[in-house]
Amino acid sequence: MKISRIAQVGAVAAVAALALAGCASNENPGGGNTDAPDSTLSGEIAGGGSSAQEVAVQAWTAGFQTANPGVTITYDPAGSGAGRESFQAGAFPFAGSDRAFTVDEIDEGPFDGCVDGSGIVELPTYISPIAVIFNIEGVDALNLDPATIAGLFAGTITNWNDPAIAALNPDATLPDLAVTPVHRADDSGTTENFTDYLNQAAPDVWTSEADGVWPLSSGEAAQGTSGVVSAVAGGNGTIGYADASRAAEEGLSTAAVQVGDEFVAYSPEAAAAIVDASPFEEGRGEADLAIELQRTSTEAGVYPIVLISYMIACQEYADASVAPIVKGYLQYVASAEGQDAAAAAAGSAPISDTLREQVNAAIDTIVTE
Repeated sequence: MKISRIAQVGAVAAVAALALAGCASNENPGGGNTDAPDSTLSGEIAGGGSSAQEVAVQAWTAGFQTANPGVTITYDPAGSGAGRESFQAGAFPFAGSDRAFTVDEIDEGPFDGCVDGSGIVELPTYISPIAVIFNIEGVDALNLDPATIAGLFAGTITNWNDPAIAALNPDATLPDLAVTPVHRADDSGTTENFTDYLNQAAPDVWTSEADGVWPLSSGEAAQGTSGVVSAVAGGNGTIGYADASRAAEEGLSTAAVQVGDEFVAYSPEAAAAIVDASPFEEGRGEADLAIELQRTSTEAGVYPIVLISYMIACQEYADASVAPIVKGYLQYVASAEGQDAAAAAAGSAPISDTLREQVNAAIDTIVTE
């Protein structure tokens, strides 16, 4: 569980918090005083991976480089898989990924950029709600339970006036209109998280395992988030899934999802709440904060369809010169300032103060001397 992981790290959260508070003044950047930076950091590093994080990474990089004018950071949003592969090969000292490495992948290695025997750091610093979006003429709001969402995407519910939908929405005027489910055509972290929700929350209806590749041949396929949003917006009777910030940008209607006895609309607060309600995965290193999302949680106010994207680094680097830059950058990413910058730019959910303490404790294990 999360509390026990902090014990493993060794009660360094308070030290990490103090270090973060002083970021703006000395070797560690990320404090609020960016008007008069006083940083000793210098050098260039390149990372890459998750495209979901791209806008957030741009915001983090801008803030970090303002506080540290001697540092240059570049990021290639080539995708989570490419980022993990490049990190393992030692081409990137840090990577962004829409899933953590599995325990088997870590055991198999190698991690060429890390000192032999070093653990890795995996930080859940980007949380994004995934919205269930729809476009039905005359219908602006829907309540949906997990089984109904699964049926709509699996093709077992084919009409919008289906009794299952009507029972959940007694005040809605549902048309006699065919359902057109829209899914991603590309291998996607959003798809993997959405299908994980369907499999966890409605296993009797959605029998496929979580996968970044859509497992069914039915429905309409669209390329990328933009393609799904465009296909849903351009149709009538369409339903899809997309990063919530994009849904908001396009003004699309979104469904509230049943959690326990209530229906919860997506929000940054609700997305962060499901992360806090979920444990860390067992069998991992002290700084490996991979989260086992509890999509079936019934806790009040949680929104269960979320994507967590991780920042990944070495605890000890073969090239020690990159360690202070990576460590400082990750401290900025996890800081309240960094999280607020990402939320403003990308619509992500800032991590909670509790999770920030745990993330800072993990970052503090990165060796810089």
